[in-house]
Amino acid sequence: MASRPKRRAVGSGAPQPPGVPVQRGEEGEEDEVEDEDEDDEDSDEEEDEDEGVDEEVNVEFEAYSISDKDYDGIKKLLQQLFLKAPVNTAELTDLLIQQNHIGSVIKQTDVSEDSDDDVDEDEIFGFISLLNLTERKGTQCAEQIKELILSSCEKNCGKTLVEQLDTHLNDTSRPVGFLLSERFINVPPQIALPMHQQLQKELAEAHKTNKPCGKCYFYLLISKTFVEAGKNHSRKKGNNQEKEELMFANAEEEFFYEKAILKFNYSVQEESDTRLGGRWSFDDVPMKPLRTVMLIPGDRMNEIMDKLKEHLSV
Repeated sequence: MASRPKRRAVGSGAPQPPGVPVQRGEEGEEDEVEDEDEDDEDSDEEEDEDEGVDEEVNVEFEAYSISDKDYDGIKKLLQQLFLKAPVNTAELTDLLIQQNHIGSVIKQTDVSEDSDDDVDEDEIFGFISLLNLTERKGTQCAEQIKELILSSCEKNCGKTLVEQLDTHLNDTSRPVGFLLSERFINVPPQIALPMHQQLQKELAEAHKTNKPCGKCYFYLLISKTFVEAGKNHSRKKGNNQEKEELMFANAEEEFFYEKAILKFNYSVQEESDTRLGGRWSFDDVPMKPLRTVMLIPGDRMNEIMDKLKEHLSV
């Protein structure tokens, strides 16, 4: 059964990759006139290439309910989040698919069969969902996620913060929902607004109808973040981590960070593929990859949604 379309979001233009530079041969004195003509042609081609670099491609994305055929795409995005951490991403993906009354995947709209782009119509560019860690207590992936977070907190924060986090994660009277919002880096942040709004509606409906996930007292996030390499950013800082030091891979997650009651960072420098994490740079400044853990009270989500509307509306 095909997943139903939910809501469309238009992606902002992304620059196309530059073309291959024109290979130029050695110049000979006897061919000066001919070489001048070739130089003019090469110059024109280089100008065309420069124009191509700045060219924008408008791509439309659409949200669909999560289905079995999204397994590989979701798992791949989860692996980019957890890297080498001992989390059973296969089981986690299965659980997200089973509870498909909540969550969405992002796909490109109306992929033409005649398109020159090598794009699979079922390829997912991102997804959003939630795993209720309290309801899923005892499953391997839920226990591994809690262990990862607590062990990382112990290595990077003081005892008080560790105890507070442990209490929240194990208080069955106040369920904790692990919020997952992952996408490829070239997908614009504007798409996050309708995705989060739709998820909140689905969670409210699940709570009303007594379905799994329902309303959560707290939301737990693990965000992909970066800091300038060479600075000491983590040990024992806990909630005192300066927000302005962090750069968020998903820009909208800064608003979740602002409303978090507990937050800390841990490095994934040694786990990252150097192509993806170890050599990131912004404006030629090398960046160190982190994961930022946040715990946000459920009653602050409306404020966060308002912030998303203010900054991401198109």
